[in-house]
Amino acid sequence: MKPNLKSIFIISLIHTLAFSQNNIDVKAKFDFEKRQIAITQTISYTNTTQDTLQTIFLNDWNNSYATKKTPLANRIADEYINDFHLARNEERGFSVITSIKQFSQDVIFQQLKDQIDVVKVTLNTPVLPNASYQLDLQYLVQIPSDKFTNYGMTPEGNLNLRYWYITPAVYDGKWHYYSNKNLDDLYIPKSNITLDIEYPKGYYLASELNIDEILENTSKQRIAKLSGKNRINTKLYLNKSPVFKTIESNGISVVSSIDDEGLEDIDKAIITEKVVHFIKKNFGEYPHDKLLVSQIDFLKNPIYGLNFLPKFIKPYPNHFEYELRLLKIVLHNYLENTLLINPRRDQWLLDGIQIFYLMNYVDEHYPNMKFLGSIADFWGVRSFHAADMNFNEKYVFGYMVMARTNRDQPLMMAKDSLLKFNHNIASKYKAGIGLKYLDDFINSDVVEKSLTMFVMNNKLKNTSGETFEQLLKSRTPKNIDWFFNDYLKTRKKIDFKIKDIISDDDSITLTIKNKRHNSMPVSLYALNNDSIISKMWVEDITHSKTLTIPKQEANKLVLNYEKLIPEINLRDNWKSLKGFFFNNKPFQFRLIKDVEDPYYNQVFVLPIAEFNNIYDGITLGMRFYNTALLRKRFNYKIAPKYSFKSKSLTGAGAIWMNHYFENNNLYSLNYGIRASYTSYAEDLFVKQIIPSVTLLFRQDNDFRSNKRQSLVFRYVDINRDSDPNNILSSSEPNYSVFNTRYIHSNDNLIHFNKWYVDFQVAKKFSKVAINYEYRKLFESNRQLNLRFFAGAFIENNNDPASDYFSFALDRPTDYLFDYAYLGRSENTGIFSQQYIDAEGGFKSKLETPFANHWMSTINTSTTLWNYILAYGDIGLVRNRHSDPKFVYDSGIRVNLVTDYFEIYFPIYSNLGWEIGQANYDQKIRIKFTVDPQILLGLFRRRWF
Repeated sequence: MKPNLKSIFIISLIHTLAFSQNNIDVKAKFDFEKRQIAITQTISYTNTTQDTLQTIFLNDWNNSYATKKTPLANRIADEYINDFHLARNEERGFSVITSIKQFSQDVIFQQLKDQIDVVKVTLNTPVLPNASYQLDLQYLVQIPSDKFTNYGMTPEGNLNLRYWYITPAVYDGKWHYYSNKNLDDLYIPKSNITLDIEYPKGYYLASELNIDEILENTSKQRIAKLSGKNRINTKLYLNKSPVFKTIESNGISVVSSIDDEGLEDIDKAIITEKVVHFIKKNFGEYPHDKLLVSQIDFLKNPIYGLNFLPKFIKPYPNHFEYELRLLKIVLHNYLENTLLINPRRDQWLLDGIQIFYLMNYVDEHYPNMKFLGSIADFWGVRSFHAADMNFNEKYVFGYMVMARTNRDQPLMMAKDSLLKFNHNIASKYKAGIGLKYLDDFINSDVVEKSLTMFVMNNKLKNTSGETFEQLLKSRTPKNIDWFFNDYLKTRKKIDFKIKDIISDDDSITLTIKNKRHNSMPVSLYALNNDSIISKMWVEDITHSKTLTIPKQEANKLVLNYEKLIPEINLRDNWKSLKGFFFNNKPFQFRLIKDVEDPYYNQVFVLPIAEFNNIYDGITLGMRFYNTALLRKRFNYKIAPKYSFKSKSLTGAGAIWMNHYFENNNLYSLNYGIRASYTSYAEDLFVKQIIPSVTLLFRQDNDFRSNKRQSLVFRYVDINRDSDPNNILSSSEPNYSVFNTRYIHSNDNLIHFNKWYVDFQVAKKFSKVAINYEYRKLFESNRQLNLRFFAGAFIENNNDPASDYFSFALDRPTDYLFDYAYLGRSENTGIFSQQYIDAEGGFKSKLETPFANHWMSTINTSTTLWNYILAYGDIGLVRNRHSDPKFVYDSGIRVNLVTDYFEIYFPIYSNLGWEIGQANYDQKIRIKFTVDPQILLGLFRRRWF
């Protein structure tokens, strides 16, 4: 029988009176052997809106580990981490909900399609405005391994838990629910929480909740009762050893497991007191009794820069490293636990406040700390511009890594749409330095005081970035729309230039150009040598603005002199009043790459030792280049070398320009020219001159998508020493080829596909080719690889006796010198066995290795066991004046590092059973690379 409206009202009224606050009551029994938690739970939630709720949504984030197709699994795979996809089923967690009841009656519930960590519940009794509902749940939690997100069961049998029980989603007129993507950003309403957990003896319990009592249930079990009011976070740790230690400071218990680098307890107590005092001074009292900071918190949110150095290198004092670690995590957890902000939408504000006060702390307590620490004083290092950088300058540098390469993203973009580097580093830094920029513009510490007021007035209240905007605008008469519109919501860069300058006896007239056409202001300084005479802010520079200022004692004008504005280019920010000669930047030579110094034309010199091929052997030389640690538009490099094997001077050089386009599918244009002189055979050399234009496209400005397109135009001019002993060599050693190629790729861990169309035209031939590659990693961990190649000559007037320009079945002649052959002219020996996955893609050396008319091949491989695969190739080879020939081969592929280091063992082909033939060791093929830039791509693809 359905309840009538009157009974609904009465029941809702009763629940409104009984449950004026949100309450979560969890009774959990831990079974460590089975890695399970049996949970009985009650959720009481108040509908604070004017809507009647027919359905509600619950977060069941433990179930995000259940399959290899959840948003969490896809997120991990997107970052080229295969731990989750290759994990055993028992290593992944899940939840099994056995019942959900409302008023002791079962309700209908279901997991959302494609979001199985969100549960939709259809209520038996709707929840009226300002009324409450109560749900009783029973479910089983299978605990995942901690290797995926750091939370779960460790190999040692310890337990790190977060998001382990079911929570209500937020409804404020619309539902805010989303899936776990390892971003630690669950958005839930604050609740009064009680936990009764039963767990084995021998484990030490740590939690940010209050531990009310621990009872001895049996000889082997304990029951702990925990509680907390107005909570959103309830991390829980069960460890076999007491890794957490508590320090009482200013009325707060700081419970920490952060690595202390061997500091004495008294030193840690002093540092904790110092950090807590700083927090309370700026944010006031912490509303809870305990503040938990764990080593996991630091691993997921480290001090970047410190964590990249080997442990034996200690550029900073131990106490400084520990102090900043503690401060960063205390700041993060304090803000996360007190400001009830939607972290997926307004994360910029939490990040900005954290970085802003990290910078303030260093300015206050370590004003002379350098970015390189004590290394900055070392002989040979102190001459670098990087040694002059203050510690806080790293924040602008970290943001510029992405801004200079057109990979930065708007600060108000959803958190799960950010690239990993932006989410972890660049966006956080941009938010913090943006608040510093804004504070300097408004002046009188208005931003800092507003941040303090914002945090104090909004503790444990639902708030947002809009609330902060309203507060800040009420405290300053200046127009700061530029910050909330351009700086936060867009990717607009900041770049100003002093264009024209006229100096009189008592005044200076200058024109400032806004090269990026945004509404952001810039600071103008008048200097006498290095002393600041005056400073003013110039606003509303739509395109350019002319103004006149008093000359005073100034002999130089500089924009953004103190570098508080995250400006993308500082090289044209100054003008000398001493004359034209003084405006020319002097050249500055630096050994190895350095941080950019905008006041010099820097030339970097790098000693190089390389092994590019067996003909030149070891080469020693010097590389002269202008590319600093951050990308520039104009670049050059010249690298003369001496090759000891060929006893000759070799080398290469290049000049190129980069143009980046924001908010456009065409995001990069690169053009330039490169040249080289190197050996291609014993005592034979080749000269290359290659002008080129490259256009790069990305998919609908979705930076996380790996879909990319590129269009390349180049003119390859080759001048070779003639090799009369090589029958493959063209009768004309010198030739030129115009080449254009369109490439479309979607490079992912689970699904990889890439195809290109290539067109070439030369004096005696023209040809076209298409190449398609596909790779899939199945849920069974079996890998399937497919590759299709087809190429045909449109015209071929080459010498019929030479296959130098022909399509190759197993080893391309590489007449364009694109491939990294170590011994490109070798016919025997280990270097002749180097495999390049190009053209025909065969591994066996068959009797018809070339095609001067057309060729079509299919290459396949699939997993046999772990990294051992079976491969097979088939194809048709057509030469002029002959019929097509069917070719095939097969064998075993040992895939040590996909695309970088692989070994092929031929078994059966047109030649028969190769494995039983003579000189089998010479039939084995090897794919490998020694180029560090290619190997670095393994790291880069996880971050960008």
